[in-house]
Amino acid sequence: MSLDLCTYQGAAIATILEPLAALRIRVFAEWPYLYAGSADYERDYLQPYVNCPRSLVILARDGAEVIGASTGLPLLDAPAEMSQPFTQANDNPASIFYCAESVILQPYRGRGLGGEFFVRREAHALSLGLSESVFCAVDRAATDPRRPADYRGNETFWTRRGYRPDPRRRCQFEWTDIGESQSSTKTLTFWRRRL
Repeated sequence: MSLDLCTYQGAAIATILEPLAALRIRVFAEWPYLYAGSADYERDYLQPYVNCPRSLVILARDGAEVIGASTGLPLLDAPAEMSQPFTQANDNPASIFYCAESVILQPYRGRGLGGEFFVRREAHALSLGLSESVFCAVDRAATDPRRPADYRGNETFWTRRGYRPDPRRRCQFEWTDIGESQSSTKTLTFWRRRL
């Protein structure tokens, strides 16, 4: 697989907001996020990355097509919903990098791109002097009727990368699920790894 991976930081991220937002909307429409995305929500969500000079976005292209992206920034620069669980537990959020998300189009999954995204974000975190990497994943009931019968989660992949879930660290976000008319609160559980 020969893909072009480009890295953007801080204000430079503003130049790729449109394809990044479109990819996020497309991938997060799938289970388990079921995100009914909007340009307005994306603009607000991604603005902290543009504002933070220590943020990171990795964009993967196959030719001209954007087929994957990964984002991250120091936890202290992330929205308060992300750092609050760590602050309340007397952790040191100043030492933590938040690996926000990796989104990859279906035909390109399982080919090593997700692992490369983690390698590059963790290297960036270490270059900033941070000692821990975290991300969070939405909690959905295994019995949810919307869950595809052939769904395979990423838990095994994350565990192989050295991450472990921390059920004591959770956050909440609101978005509108596909097929619903208004947003609802979702709970997400953090996964952690010492670097």
